[in-house]
Amino acid sequence: MPLPKINTPTYELEIPSTGKKIKYRPFLVREEKILVMALESEDMGQITNAIIEILTDCIITKGVKVSELATFDIEYLFLNIRAKSVGEKIEVNVTCPDDGETEVQMEIDIDTIKVQRDKNHNNIIKLDDTLSMKMKYPSMEQFVENNFEVKDAGSGVDQSLDMISSCIEMVYNQDECWSAADCTKKEMMEFVEQMNTKQFKEIEEFFTTMPKLSHTITVKNPNTKKNNEVVLEGLASFFS
Repeated sequence: MPLPKINTPTYELEIPSTGKKIKYRPFLVREEKILVMALESEDMGQITNAIIEILTDCIITKGVKVSELATFDIEYLFLNIRAKSVGEKIEVNVTCPDDGETEVQMEIDIDTIKVQRDKNHNNIIKLDDTLSMKMKYPSMEQFVENNFEVKDAGSGVDQSLDMISSCIEMVYNQDECWSAADCTKKEMMEFVEQMNTKQFKEIEEFFTTMPKLSHTITVKNPNTKKNNEVVLEGLASFFS
């Protein structure tokens, strides 16, 4: 006689970038094992593939392509799915800013953690009087680099230029449009390298102000008795 199947609960949330509601389930033990093995490898390719596989399996709603979601979408999904596997609250260790060394353990309700948006954010960058550029958000590879320790994720300037070039969706003027999908990686890198300091700062502003997983908490330093406001940003902050 076969063993009975265990019922798995389902939940619903909104994908931040699109507002589309999807249904999902928590991680299973099998999926946690896949993730742990990938993390132990410290190989970005393995970690990326494992996360895509796990999130794809956990998202019940059809048609959601995990590899095409923005970084903050993936962080929000990953946080909620993993959290539902272990409970509605997560514990984080927070360093008090007033002395920079005292750590306090805090408990946060998952439902209060949201993707925050900056009203000044704009994905259109004007390069000069005629040429403009439309940006897209970093996706899975950048999510992995931001949140997991990986072997040789790239260095300094090269890594920064690579990310910028991969986030350009198109370049256009009044008469023509050049899609990044039709260009080689080398062509996009060379295009970025032509930019001046002012144009580069406009791009940095795009990344600085783009939506991000963020939550503000107030923590009291038990040694100094001072209240500190701490902003937690990015998935890694919630699994410290």
